[in-house]
Amino acid sequence: MKADKVMIATEVSGLIGEVSVRENQRVAMGDVLFRIDDRPYHIALAEAEARLAGLRDEIESLKGSYRQKQEELALARTNLAFAETEFERQSKLVVSAVISRSKHDAARHDFDVARQRIRVTEQELAQIQAQLAGDPDIPAERHPRFLAAKAAVDRAALDLKRTIVRAPFAGIASNTPQVGQQVIGNGPMSSPVMSLVAYTGLWIEANFKETDLAHVRPGQPVTIYVDTYPDREWQGIVESLSQATGAEFSVIPPQNATGNWVKVVQRIPVRIAVETSGRDPRLRSGMSTTVEIDTGHRRPVPSFVRTALSWIGVSHNVAAQAEPSR
Repeated sequence: MKADKVMIATEVSGLIGEVSVRENQRVAMGDVLFRIDDRPYHIALAEAEARLAGLRDEIESLKGSYRQKQEELALARTNLAFAETEFERQSKLVVSAVISRSKHDAARHDFDVARQRIRVTEQELAQIQAQLAGDPDIPAERHPRFLAAKAAVDRAALDLKRTIVRAPFAGIASNTPQVGQQVIGNGPMSSPVMSLVAYTGLWIEANFKETDLAHVRPGQPVTIYVDTYPDREWQGIVESLSQATGAEFSVIPPQNATGNWVKVVQRIPVRIAVETSGRDPRLRSGMSTTVEIDTGHRRPVPSFVRTALSWIGVSHNVAAQAEPSR
């Protein structure tokens, strides 16, 4: 007898602050199994939200600085035009000795300073524009740094949500943890915390001899006997037949490199769905079972055997039967 079962692991690390289920307790899908101490994750979320708010203000400040630099550049260009005109005028006057050489040099200096101011302001504008992702009018919500900070907030909120571990399906809780236990959440390397075994959707993997499967098909009815309840029987349906024998799935498949081959009847796994109701005794994963499949086909029995069976009142109809399966 088999059932769906999973090892419950966490996606975040921390100390278990609360265990909501007892050992072997039945739980429904979505029920809380346990909670991890969420105080560090509340703090991490608050920090991420604060960084996001600060970054929004920083982006708006950069946009204001860009506008201010644009005004400074316009003023610098006006000053450059005036300094250039003044330098040209002073150059004409110094030739006719109307003004002193020092005034001409001062005009040249002012002209050079005005040109340098424009170059510096243009460089500052380019730096601010680069910090604004090349678009001075970009909304703060579209800025790459804002998007990264928003993703950090979403991740922190998700981690906080993951401190509550819920049942992925209805089942029986097993190997439940203890309050204060340290758990490690590290993706595929996360440590298992507890187990959950489904109590519905049970199935049996019956290993039939290959010689018994000539007439077995999916959908055929099955009678199931459970060793735990010898006076009861269950019904089931053949779901599928494996495409390979059990030996094909072994770690070291049998080889015949020497040529010395002994024919051994192989067994093929057959999956059987178990039909249960609320009135039936509890079936559990791992129970030993024996199954019989009604193929609708009866094997011919030799006449002398039929005669002997008729003397003792036993039917000679034979159904396919599997070895006890777990």
